[in-house]
Amino acid sequence: MGVFNGCLFSWSFLLAQLVIIIISICVGRRFFSPISDIPGPFVASFTRLWHIRRILKIDQNLKLIRHFVRIAHNEVSVSHPDAVKKLLLAPLHKGSWYKVVTFPDGRFQNPMSATDPKVKNKLSRHLAPGFVLSNMLLSEQAINQTIHSLLGWLSEYAESGKPINLNEYFSFTISDIVGEAIFSKPFGFIKGGKDIGNSVANAEAHSAYIAVAGYFRWLHVLLLANPVVTWLGILPAGYIIDFALRSTKERESNPDARFDALAHWFRMLEQSPDRIQRHEIDSGAFNSVAAGFDTVSSALQAFVYYMIRHSNAWQRVRDEIDAAGLKDGVVSYVDTQRLPFLQACIKETLRIFGPVPMGLPRLAPEGGIIFGNREFPKGTVLSVNAWVMHHSKEIWGSDARQFNPNRWLGNDSIVLEKFLMPFGAGYAACPGQNLAKIELSKITAMLVRDYDIRQVDPSQKWKWNAFFTLAPHSWPCYITKRKRQ
Repeated sequence: MGVFNGCLFSWSFLLAQLVIIIISICVGRRFFSPISDIPGPFVASFTRLWHIRRILKIDQNLKLIRHFVRIAHNEVSVSHPDAVKKLLLAPLHKGSWYKVVTFPDGRFQNPMSATDPKVKNKLSRHLAPGFVLSNMLLSEQAINQTIHSLLGWLSEYAESGKPINLNEYFSFTISDIVGEAIFSKPFGFIKGGKDIGNSVANAEAHSAYIAVAGYFRWLHVLLLANPVVTWLGILPAGYIIDFALRSTKERESNPDARFDALAHWFRMLEQSPDRIQRHEIDSGAFNSVAAGFDTVSSALQAFVYYMIRHSNAWQRVRDEIDAAGLKDGVVSYVDTQRLPFLQACIKETLRIFGPVPMGLPRLAPEGGIIFGNREFPKGTVLSVNAWVMHHSKEIWGSDARQFNPNRWLGNDSIVLEKFLMPFGAGYAACPGQNLAKIELSKITAMLVRDYDIRQVDPSQKWKWNAFFTLAPHSWPCYITKRKRQ
């Protein structure tokens, strides 16, 4: 009995010690941290759990409308007007969240997962040129064929009178365009008009996983991103990633294929085998596919959603296209750049509904960093949330939360461009943004020129989830072909 009581006392003592340690850590974080004076939720001052809860409740981007908000014990969300210049355009280290984006496991860095700007730039040196606009435009004919397939489905729904879920068909189309631009081979979604292997349906779960797992990377490595899982070949990649890796292997042995992004990367591997490694090409293909389709699909949906609520804008773009004489075939990217109001509507869409609701974390450098009269010491995690910046009345004026394409046609549009960052900014900006701009310009032009779209219930506000990317859903539409005179 004495031994039992002794053991019980020991365990009770250890438990009490553990509680004291936890309380001490929480008190230290809450009251004695260099960022203790930054406003924010009480729980966020000593744990990441508030932020995780907001991610899972899909409203993290709606809770940070303030210059500084403490979202975790060591992180502050910053929407100060100087944030873009001082944080994103400066060569600062990225936050550790990015390290989750490794492939096939945690041993392999890539341009997105690398947190040191020097390492990131080194890894990007031979991959980024594959995404330059001139190289992406080499695939324009193939992109046109994919858009033709989309238009075929839209016309079929127009003839049947049945409602269409645009989110599905936009995702199918963008996925296949990414396949054409990277592998010279579509995934096959839009041709069949169906989700192969539930790839599109599972994208939302993947977005949620990445958003949260970046803060628990040790668990991600333990369960998935480790050499054992890679060696066994049991990574739950799904159809899209399996297709991408299989296509990469096929393209490696096919030197006669179109000069797509892979062709550029393999040429770099052949010319500079000491500077680029084979696994970096796999990683480049993986990241292109994983990040490429849901962001642009979200932007396309937002374009339609806001434009049909501003019918004068839809008609104005249509008149602009008609005046330019763009009547036949799929509009070329070059021609879309001669449509200033269309481009203004695209920019305003990306501002009012940017496809990435998460913050972009950076570390305060040696000597700290100052915003206004507030200094943050070295090592503080400072994240810039594009959504919050894009809705700042201080930057965009009193109508910041209203859809107003005309703001991009004024004399101050050049100044506003500095604060538009749907694809990030600086050395860590999305490398695939040129392809995204091609997709958005061409598809939106075709939608407005050839179709009229209305929601089944015009009074219904759409729904969307905000994990790593925004995913609109539940807003079925009727589509009719334009009646030409």
